[in-house]
Amino acid sequence: MLRTELSDEMIVTQSSQPLDDVLLAMDVVDTLRHQEDILARELNAGARKDKLIRRLREIYDAQGIEVPDHVLEEGVRALEEQRFVYTPPKASLSVSLAKAYIARDRWLKPVAGALAALIIALGGYQFGIAGPAKARAAAERVELAETLPASLERLRQAIEGSTEDTQALILAETLYQDGTAAVASDNAREAREAVTELEQLQTDLALRYEVTIVSRPGEQSGVFRVPDGMPGGRNYYLIVEAIGPRGDALPVTIRSEEDQATKRVTRWGQRVSESVYNQVRADKQDDQIVQNAVIGVKQPGQLEPLYTVETLGGAILEW
Repeated sequence: MLRTELSDEMIVTQSSQPLDDVLLAMDVVDTLRHQEDILARELNAGARKDKLIRRLREIYDAQGIEVPDHVLEEGVRALEEQRFVYTPPKASLSVSLAKAYIARDRWLKPVAGALAALIIALGGYQFGIAGPAKARAAAERVELAETLPASLERLRQAIEGSTEDTQALILAETLYQDGTAAVASDNAREAREAVTELEQLQTDLALRYEVTIVSRPGEQSGVFRVPDGMPGGRNYYLIVEAIGPRGDALPVTIRSEEDQATKRVTRWGQRVSESVYNQVRADKQDDQIVQNAVIGVKQPGQLEPLYTVETLGGAILEW
């Protein structure tokens, strides 16, 4: 767009320039502004100045306005000198900042929303992930430095003071050494597992129960197995429970000789000799009740029960 500003040369009134000329000059400028497309075509076509002046005179004559030549020449000269042409400023940081400020209604809310979302996300990460992770790491350092070593030592001493069972003492020392090595290597998980196993060993040593043959009607009291690779051989098992002083079945740790799996169970198959198996079978066939059902007793401080019948040391967990 052409600007409607007048140059100092056109608006400064001198004593020799009548007011009418000034007013006419202003009107020429206004005419130039409203005739921008026509004038642009004239200039682009390479028209001479006098041709442009004639064109302006025709416009004013059609309106019945008489404009002196010097006023028309002044208006055309202002146009040729591009006094009314807007020249955008060169790209710079200040210009970019000014444009961004002008357009703030378009970008301010989205940017503010994105910043708010970022702050919320960072806060969530800090309080929901990073913070708890740091707390866990700090707690684990304390656990490795103090809690786990103290627990390992306390349990070892407690077990040593509660039993003379050689097997139990050897197992307790092995678990203690495993836990201590895990602490030294900063392996909290393995150290905790050693503590858990020592606690379980302490619990097992404190138990008192009777190994009792299951003799309830409709339930198996014994089974036999044909070992792999021994088509003519058989292994005999009595199905037993660990019955505590209150008459309830207690969970105990049993290792299967078939697949070496170790589980805590309330019922298992205890391997016995063929003669013991046949005696129990005959006893149950008489009236469906095993008269001499108790075949072993586990006393506090002992790791394994003492059996009153011939057992062969093995056990099974499934039948």
